[in-house]
Amino acid sequence: MSIEKEKRMAGDYVIIHAFHIGDREIVLGENPAAERNERYMCAFCDNNGLMAGYTEVMVSDDYPELARLFGERVAEQAEKTRIDLNGPKIQCIPNAPITAEGCEVINYQHDLQGKIVVIKPEVLRPEYRRATSQLQLCTGGFGASPNSRGTACYCTQLYSGKTSRFERSDILGVIAPENLPKWAKHYLICLQQERQAEKRAKDREGR
Repeated sequence: MSIEKEKRMAGDYVIIHAFHIGDREIVLGENPAAERNERYMCAFCDNNGLMAGYTEVMVSDDYPELARLFGERVAEQAEKTRIDLNGPKIQCIPNAPITAEGCEVINYQHDLQGKIVVIKPEVLRPEYRRATSQLQLCTGGFGASPNSRGTACYCTQLYSGKTSRFERSDILGVIAPENLPKWAKHYLICLQQERQAEKRAKDREGR
């Protein structure tokens, strides 16, 4: 007996199409019981892992109209992401994905706290399967400890400074700071300087 997949909802709308690229997701939903001119909706979805919020919501009974809007928003977001990922800052960086040959593959005996970790390319969305997204500083989480039952690893991306949560199983390996590519060493130093400045500021506040 098959088990019906749980429907994804946005209020009273069932999400029938969704596409996530870059920092935004575009969704198209349907509510057959909606009032006149509100059967279909198209919106941007922002999800922080705990709850989802919907912005720039458009509703209509005209499915082709909202399907076109959905496509236009996907195309616009794809172009924005392409520009962001190919700006002047990144053009001089060799940005091929890092594979197992380019790092020390980990096992559950490794302590990841404070280490430069490499995220597996396949756990990232296609547009982010590149070295600038893979190289992260592991800052904590139960999953960072060796032989831990916990799985969460909290990381800061060297290139952007963005913080994220990964599962320990999402991590391919580690790279020693001295073996990092030149661009990554630069951003690691910048990140370390920022963290030291934040620590000094907190120390001053605590006096």
